[in-house]
Amino acid sequence: MAVPKGKTSRAKRDKRRTHDALAAPARSACPQCGAPKTPHRICGSCGFYRGRTVIETEEA
Repeated sequence: MAVPKGKTSRAKRDKRRTHDALAAPARSACPQCGAPKTPHRICGSCGFYRGRTVIETEEA
């Protein structure tokens, strides 16, 4: 079985983990109502996507 020859230093370990951080989800404003929404998704508050109503909501 393979065994490391020496202890991995903190710097080496941490360089490997540089890409492990979680990023905040992208947000954009809905052009119709201004509510925050995920890009390329239907707006949850007004139901608009790409200039037209996709789903009917209570507020629209």
